[in-house]
Amino acid sequence: MKAEILENVNLKGDYFQVRFAAPEVAAEAKPGHFVHVRIDERRDFMLRRPFSIRDAQEGVVTLLYKVVGKGSAALSKLEKGTCCDLLGPQGRSFTPQKDHRALIIVGGYGAAATWQLTRSMPGGVVLLGARSADDLLLADEYKAAGYDVRIATNDGSVGKKGFVTELIPELLAAPGEKPFFVYGCGPKPMLMALAALMRKEKMAGELSLDEIMCCGVGSCFGCVVKVNDENSPDKFRYARSCKEGPVFPAEEIYIGEM
Repeated sequence: MKAEILENVNLKGDYFQVRFAAPEVAAEAKPGHFVHVRIDERRDFMLRRPFSIRDAQEGVVTLLYKVVGKGSAALSKLEKGTCCDLLGPQGRSFTPQKDHRALIIVGGYGAAATWQLTRSMPGGVVLLGARSADDLLLADEYKAAGYDVRIATNDGSVGKKGFVTELIPELLAAPGEKPFFVYGCGPKPMLMALAALMRKEKMAGELSLDEIMCCGVGSCFGCVVKVNDENSPDKFRYARSCKEGPVFPAEEIYIGEM
């Protein structure tokens, strides 16, 4: 569908936020869904770009993105009133767990993909990881939503110095009344380490595996990830992250090579 840009602003550094008037998409969007965006009709932008939905309400779809290539750079230059073509919401979403407490673990702009969970699972804990203070996103917004926010940065400029997964043992040492259900999104190395830790600690949860997506509808098999398959000689199979994911139960994620 054609969606008009209501706002497209630079948050800081290479990070931007765009708001689209897209009532049909907003009505169906759930936490963890993404939209496939056609930037414009130029030949060099024939392929759509996938973006996690940060928020969707009152007919407006909000995306938080980082400029990392030609497509996102072109999007960052589009002004209010410009229209893009949105395909979505796409993919498999996160599953709210009413009998659990949310533990959201994210790296970088993975913070956007999990934001909507704050409405369906209020009052949880979010562990925000980033390379530095310049890459830290939505900390104040999660706090305003009633979440206990804990931060780790690689360079120690904010919070604990180190990886975001290093914040987990402290939480496990002081369990609450409800067990945690983990929701994760971020760089693949972080998610693989998180999946291994969750398996060791027997923590339930779901992780969003972001991959480069071409078609976005499961036809091209360009965004496959490894998931467990006991019937395969290799004990894994390839799953399409755009169709079968991007959200997968953590226990399905193949970590056999680690």
